[in-house]
Amino acid sequence: MKKLKLAQLIFIYTLSCYSLFGQNHPFLNTNLPIEERVSDLVSKLTLEEKVSQMLNNTPAIERLNIPSYNWWNECLHGIGRTDYKVTVFPQAIGMAAAWDKHLMKDVATAISDEGRAIYNDATSKGNREIYYGLTYWTPNINIFRDPRWGRGQETYGEDPYLTGTLGKSFVAGLQGDDPKYLKAAACAKHYAVHSGPENTRHTFNTFVTTYDLWDTYLPAFRDLVEDAKVAGVMCAYNAYSGQPCCANNLLMQEILRDKWHFTGYVTSDCGAIDDFYRHHKTHPEAKYAAADAVYNGTDIDCGNDAYKALVDAVKSGIITESQIDVSLKRLFTIRFRLGMFDPANDVKYSQINTTVLESQKHKDLALKMTRESIVLLKNENNTLPLSKKLKKVAVIGPNADNEVSVLGNYNGFPTEIVTPYKAIRNKLKGTEVIFEKGIDFVKAPENGQSDITALAKRLKGVDVVIFVGGISPELEGEEMPVNVEGFTGGDRTSIKLPKVQTELMKALVAENIPTVFVMMTGSAIATEWESQNIPAILNAWYGGQDAGTAIADVLFGDYNPAGRLPVTFYAKDSDLPPFNSYEMKNRTYRYFDGQVLYPFGYGLSYTKFEYAPVEMPSAVKADATVKVSVKVTNTGKIEGEEVVQLYMSYPDTKDLKPLYALKGFERISLKASESKTVEFNLSPRDLALTDDSGALKVSEGKRKLYIGSTSPTPTSAEKLPIVEKDFEITGNEYIVD
Repeated sequence: MKKLKLAQLIFIYTLSCYSLFGQNHPFLNTNLPIEERVSDLVSKLTLEEKVSQMLNNTPAIERLNIPSYNWWNECLHGIGRTDYKVTVFPQAIGMAAAWDKHLMKDVATAISDEGRAIYNDATSKGNREIYYGLTYWTPNINIFRDPRWGRGQETYGEDPYLTGTLGKSFVAGLQGDDPKYLKAAACAKHYAVHSGPENTRHTFNTFVTTYDLWDTYLPAFRDLVEDAKVAGVMCAYNAYSGQPCCANNLLMQEILRDKWHFTGYVTSDCGAIDDFYRHHKTHPEAKYAAADAVYNGTDIDCGNDAYKALVDAVKSGIITESQIDVSLKRLFTIRFRLGMFDPANDVKYSQINTTVLESQKHKDLALKMTRESIVLLKNENNTLPLSKKLKKVAVIGPNADNEVSVLGNYNGFPTEIVTPYKAIRNKLKGTEVIFEKGIDFVKAPENGQSDITALAKRLKGVDVVIFVGGISPELEGEEMPVNVEGFTGGDRTSIKLPKVQTELMKALVAENIPTVFVMMTGSAIATEWESQNIPAILNAWYGGQDAGTAIADVLFGDYNPAGRLPVTFYAKDSDLPPFNSYEMKNRTYRYFDGQVLYPFGYGLSYTKFEYAPVEMPSAVKADATVKVSVKVTNTGKIEGEEVVQLYMSYPDTKDLKPLYALKGFERISLKASESKTVEFNLSPRDLALTDDSGALKVSEGKRKLYIGSTSPTPTSAEKLPIVEKDFEITGNEYIVD
C-alpha cells in the first residue's frame, strides 16, 4: 500500500511538471553540468523576468513553464508554519544545551526528511506558497552576547566554537549527503554583528573592534561557509561601520565572497533593503539601495518593493544587467541543486513521502533531544530524583500546563503536546496529582500577596510542589508588541525571574512545603533567592512537543540529566554592560571577570565523575596538531552521561585574549564504575589567538588547558571536576589561513 501511494505521488509530481520537462531546452538536459544549464536558463530571461526572480516570492515564467517559487521557509527546530502536523524539537537554545553534535545532525536529518515530504506533497497539489519550499532560513548562528535579547532563544548560545560546531552538524543533516542534489538548503543568519535590541534593529549602526569582529562575531559564519558549505546566508537589518549589512563591502565582498570563497546565495532579512532608504538613510531611494545591495552580493530581496526598482536601475546605468545575471545564476544554481528542474525519479529525495511526518522514529528523537537538553542547576541533599510513591503532588505555575511555551518560536505544530502537568499525572498513577496555575508570568494576582499566601496555605500538606515557571515565547521573541514589567518589544529589561514568581516560592518556603523549581526560558534568568532557598532547580528551556515527558523523566529518576548551559547565568542585572553595546568586554564567560550564578558549560548529574590527569606533550610546535586525552570515570552508582569540555587560557599573553576559550567537547555515556578515554585533536586553528588586525596566529608562549564538567568560570554554584595541564608553544609564529 505504501509503495502504491509513493508511485502515485511520483506520477502526480511528474505529471505536474510534464509541460516543463517536455520542452527541448538545454537547461532541462540533466546530462549537462548545472553551470551550463543555469547559464542557458538565465540567457532566455528578459530583464523584467530576471528581476522578478530576485524577490523571495518569485512568479512563474509561463512562456518557459518555470513554476513560481517562494524562497522563504523556516525549520529552526522542526518544520515551521505549515498546515501539516510535524515533529517539534526543543527550541534551538535547548538543543545547544545538549552539547551533542552527533544528535544535532540526526535531528536536522529528521527535519529535512519532513521538509522534503511536505514539499513533495505540496507541489504535487500545486501549492508553491510561502513555507512550502526547500530553502530554509536556518540556522541562526548569531552570538548570544546578552541574555536580554529576546531572539537569543533561536541561537546556539554565547560561544563561537560551540555555535560553529553545532551549526555545522545542523547544516550537514539538513543538506544531506548526495553528491549531486541538496536535500534542503540551509541558510546561516543574520550576517553579521546582530543580536538586538529588537526595537532598534532596523536603524542601529554597530561599531566593534576588528578584534571582536574576528574573535567573536565571525568564526561561526566562517565555519558554516568554509567547512559546512552552507547553501545560503542571510544578511542582517543593522548597519556595520556605517554601511547596511546587506550592502557592506567588507562583510559581503572582502570577507564572504573573496576571503571565504562563498558561492551560494544571499538573501536579505525581510525588509532590510527598504531600511537603506527608509531608516538608515544611507541611500536616497529604492533603485540606489537595490543596486548597491546586488553589487555587494545580496541576491534576494525578502520584500515586496525595493528590488523591483532594479529594472529602472539598469536602464538608468546605475548597475549593469550582467551584474543582475551574477545573482540570477547563484539563485538558479540552488534551485537546480535541489532538483527542481529534474524529473522526480532522478532525485532520491523526491521519493520521501508524508509517512515520515511525526513518525515514531522522529518522536523518539525529539524526546531524546529534550531529555539531553535539560540542565540540573541545583540538587541540594539529593532532593531529586523524587519518589514515585508520593501520596499527593501539586504541579503549579504559569508553565505547568502551557502548550505555547514548550513550542518556542519559529515553530511548527505537532498532533500532540505533552506539558509537565500531563506527563507527571500520567507517570504517577497511584498518586493524587493536582494542578493549579496559581499565578501568571509577571502580573500579580488580583488581591496581590494575600492571594499568593492563600495559595500556599491551600497547598500545605502535599508531599511536594513542582513549580513550573520561568518565562515564555509570549514575552520574548522577534519584535513583539509586549510592554510589561521586565519585558519590552520582544527583549527583556531585566534578567531577574519575575517578582511574582519569587514571591510565590517564598510563600511556599514559609509554609515549609517541599518545593522543586522547573524553569522554562529561552535565555539566562537570574535566580539569586531561588538558588539560595529552593533545594532543586531544573532548567528545561522551551522543550518541544514532548517537553513534559522529559521533565517528568528527570524529576522522577527515569532519566539522569546531563545538559550543560550554552550561556552564562549571571547573578544580577548589574553584572551586564549596556544592552546596545556590542563590545565584548565583560560579556560571556570568555570576557566576564566576575563571579556568576551558574557558569557556561555547567550542569549537574545524579552520579559523579572523576577525571584522571591530562595526557599530552609538554611542548607543541606552532604549526602542529596535538592529541590530548583524558580518562573519565563514573564513580557513582548509576549510569550517566557526561559532557567532557576542553578550554584553553593564555596566562603569559599580553595581547587581547579571552579569559578562557572552549576548544573541544564530547558527550559520552558511562555505566557505574565505567571509564572511558576521551581524545581531542587540537589544530593550529584551535591553538591560535586573534590579533588586533583580525589575523589568527599561533605564537610562542605558555598555554593552560582545563578539561572537565564545566568551564573554569568562578561561581558560587556547586564545584564540578576540572583537571588542568600547562604546556608550551614553541617554534616560529604560525599564521592560520
